[in-house]
Amino acid sequence: MSLHFYDTATRGIREFVPLEAGRASIYLCGATVQAPPHIGHIRSGINFDVLRRWLMRSGYEVTFCRNVTDIDDKIIQVSAEEGVPWFVVAERNQRAFTWAYDTLGCLPPTVEPRATGHVPEMIVLIQRLMERGHAYAAGGDVYFDVRSWEDEYGSLSNQKLDNMRAAADTDDESCKRDPRDFALWKGEKPGEPTWPTPWGPGRPGWHLECSAMATKYLGPTFDIHGGGIDLIFPHHENEIAQSQAAGDGFARYWMHNGLVKIGAEKMSKSLGNSLLIPEIVQKVRPVELRYYLAAPHYRSAIDYSEEALLEAAAAYQRIEGFVTRAAEVIHDVDADAPLPQAFADALNDDLGTPQALAVVHEVVREGNVALAKGDKEAVARLLAETQNMLDVLGLDPRSPQWRSEGSDLKPVVDALVEVALEQRKAARARKDYAAADAIRDQLAQAGITVEDTPHGPRWELRR
Repeated sequence: MSLHFYDTATRGIREFVPLEAGRASIYLCGATVQAPPHIGHIRSGINFDVLRRWLMRSGYEVTFCRNVTDIDDKIIQVSAEEGVPWFVVAERNQRAFTWAYDTLGCLPPTVEPRATGHVPEMIVLIQRLMERGHAYAAGGDVYFDVRSWEDEYGSLSNQKLDNMRAAADTDDESCKRDPRDFALWKGEKPGEPTWPTPWGPGRPGWHLECSAMATKYLGPTFDIHGGGIDLIFPHHENEIAQSQAAGDGFARYWMHNGLVKIGAEKMSKSLGNSLLIPEIVQKVRPVELRYYLAAPHYRSAIDYSEEALLEAAAAYQRIEGFVTRAAEVIHDVDADAPLPQAFADALNDDLGTPQALAVVHEVVREGNVALAKGDKEAVARLLAETQNMLDVLGLDPRSPQWRSEGSDLKPVVDALVEVALEQRKAARARKDYAAADAIRDQLAQAGITVEDTPHGPRWELRR
């Protein structure tokens, strides 16, 4: 079975056939850096990281472009509120996003362009639109004329133009031909950053930025455009309009991930219900948070609760426990071992991570049985299958990304636990089992579980 996934543009499952055989190009709408990231932001990064990893495992050479919107109304607003330059706000929060992506195991993008670095490309795109009669200048601004693209406008969000809401992206709607016309360029205002253009100084509109950056790095036509479902309208709708009206084919497939909610509301800074990444990784390890965000189907909504987060952490620990125990027996893992067919089928069927993880847990159960029986041949095969599946999902506990977690304190913890285990061993040798149990209980209270194995006691630190 080849890769099939839901295409928002056609509202159906389509087989993925790349523009160029053996290569896949992906543009993901990345961060608008007016604030640090919460788990709703990073979910998109993880979902498309899994897609990228699966394409790579399937033999594709992947070009992955994830942009940074570093100039925007919200960034300017935060800048004014804090009394600092806009670029200070943008740089601070971009670093926070980069840290979060890295901390949760997302592969670095092939290219990560900033909007402010691509104003010349935006000016060229506006000129192309004006030459074709799809854009007009008014009062220092430049707008896309939606009526000039009326037959196609609304195709992604499945709306008719007359039923759409106004763009609401200017203080003076009277300068527009139609209230749904959207800003390609915004004329200068006091205290705002500006760039020179043939239509006067100003700054780019949000939608224009992504079209210019996507086509610069991926070409006028590319394979997959991704982002959160909340971007379908107006952002992605407007990207399609301005890009295709200018003569570009633009994205051939559109993938959108579901939102993270608290109760019935979308997680957002404005509602005050954000859960920032540094806060969450104090409750669970980063790899456990990645598991929590990757486990549901990418198109489903996640209703956040700490109980569900901890359940996901426990589920991951069961996988991790098998990998750790099996690796004590099997030292060389076959990285080229074939993936279970059911796992591949799950990911090929609209990136079905819930079904894929079900296969992982089934293999882990078989592996634990093989460990109990001492069947090293079966353990070796099942460990290889497990680690190879986890590698696709970015969850292999033995990868350098996760083995380094807590590395600064690990030597200290190792030494202290070894002292306690030696005391426990001595207590058991003199048959003082009450003292031995007391040491084990004290370790458990500190989050350290001890398991007696034929090879001696082994321990793990749990949160």
